[in-house]
Amino acid sequence: HNEDEATVRDTYGHGTHTASTAAGKVVSGASYYGLAAGTATGGFPESRLAIYKVCFPACYGSGILAAFDDAISDGVDVLSLSLGASPFFRPNLTSDPIAIGAFHAVEHGIVVVCSAGNYGPKQMTVVNDAPWILTVAATTIDRDLQSNIVLGNNKVVKGEAINFSPLSKSADYPLITGESAKTTTADLAEARQCHSSSLDKNKVEGKIVVCDGIDDRQTTKAKLNTVKEVGGLGLVHITDKEGAVANSYGDFPATVIRSKDASTILLYVNSTNNPVATILPTITVMDYKPAPMVAIFSSRGPSGLSKNILKPDIAAPGVAILAAWIENNVEDIPKGKKPSPYNIISGTSMSCPHVSGLAGSIKSRNPTWSPSAIKSAIMTSATQINNMKAHITTDLGSVATPYDYGAGEITTSESFQPGLVYETTTIDYLNYLCYIGLNTTTVKVISKTVSDSFSCPEDSSPDHISNINYPSIAISNFTSKGTVNVSRTVTNVGEEDETVYSVIVDAPNGVKLQLIPEKLEFTKSSKKQSYQVIFSSTSSSVKEDLFGTITWSNGKYNVRSPFILSV
Repeated sequence: HNEDEATVRDTYGHGTHTASTAAGKVVSGASYYGLAAGTATGGFPESRLAIYKVCFPACYGSGILAAFDDAISDGVDVLSLSLGASPFFRPNLTSDPIAIGAFHAVEHGIVVVCSAGNYGPKQMTVVNDAPWILTVAATTIDRDLQSNIVLGNNKVVKGEAINFSPLSKSADYPLITGESAKTTTADLAEARQCHSSSLDKNKVEGKIVVCDGIDDRQTTKAKLNTVKEVGGLGLVHITDKEGAVANSYGDFPATVIRSKDASTILLYVNSTNNPVATILPTITVMDYKPAPMVAIFSSRGPSGLSKNILKPDIAAPGVAILAAWIENNVEDIPKGKKPSPYNIISGTSMSCPHVSGLAGSIKSRNPTWSPSAIKSAIMTSATQINNMKAHITTDLGSVATPYDYGAGEITTSESFQPGLVYETTTIDYLNYLCYIGLNTTTVKVISKTVSDSFSCPEDSSPDHISNINYPSIAISNFTSKGTVNVSRTVTNVGEEDETVYSVIVDAPNGVKLQLIPEKLEFTKSSKKQSYQVIFSSTSSSVKEDLFGTITWSNGKYNVRSPFILSV
């Protein structure tokens, strides 16, 4: 944000985009210069927005805490935070303004939803991972933005990008690899990867350049600038590091292809003396399959605070999201066009407000529900199945796990009527602070409502965190323990007072689960029931973390909890 504009007005666009995603009104005819055209709406358009700017330009802890205090004073119901620290330079919990501010907000009945971070796919990069925060990963949607390459042999290679390429639709433009365009003094690998000063202007000018980014950390944008500097006409970037994310390159014909598709282009280039191609302008492809997929950038678990709490909690759309934008931002707009009131961008900043809007909608229908009940409803109703009726994958193709998406992808109608909820109390959170090693004095500094009589349990082992009444279950160092007992309590919030839930277990090989009891009977006078899970290792050769699910079902509601057993 602009340092000189210390007002709530957004001067960058990020805040406008996230706010409209959470609560934007229904608008027909929305698009980004014709892309992703349709009717746009926020997650909960009936809600009212309260905006607190905390980053201008830096996101100081004092400003973040002040915003939490103001929001609590203003009586908001949901807080949506599309911001977070780097997982590599994160503050500890006692000095983390988001964690501390969120604790205060939850103590006052406010749901706090935060981005998981954009540092994936590396493990243990999830941020905002305190258990009182609803932590959101990012997934793709069933709308794809494609900028394809047409080769001189009439083969078409799928590319992903947002560009408004002015090139013709026929393959009329010379095609060259960075390696073939190297200067006499450049390193061959750097030229192949299109690094700065590695390409010969006389060889590149007026041509589409193929740049290899498979073993390179440079972004498409960086390579685009290199190609433009030496007069290149277009860019084809081969990389898996950007996943299925379509970034915007304005009028310049730039597109990204996966490594698995590279051979089609490279074989063609090497088969003819005069290879030609074109890069088509971006089109919108609907009903794209498979979807959703976990985005490559989405930060992964396990939690750096404790492996005995599963993080992230949930996943939501965060790739190529169209939402409102400030109209004084002129970056990457097509020539001759006015700034758009919409933009298409990606990140866990975009997935977070999807969940915030859903949380607000649930709260409006169930105004007495606690933040943890709303979190539970969202988590236990999530899906792990994509639109091909297969298990959700990452956008690189591997099967996704709870470390990628938590409990799964959000659903809407199911989360409004979850059947049962897991209520996590303030005492649970206070004990969590004790279990991770804080003493009673420090815990009382973090909490604003803790009673003077509170003290940390004498046996404050990190292993006890697994028994916090959370909608998911995580157990660390499982194979060394052999058998672990975990207990949970659920509350009936369904329409029927008299109902019986039976358990369905999906356990991985090497693990045996015993549920006590196997049926939960609820009555009008008995809304809460507890159960115990006994996890037993049946194999001493388990070398990888194990994943499974426990589902309670009464035939109408299916209340699903993922579990992770880390080795």
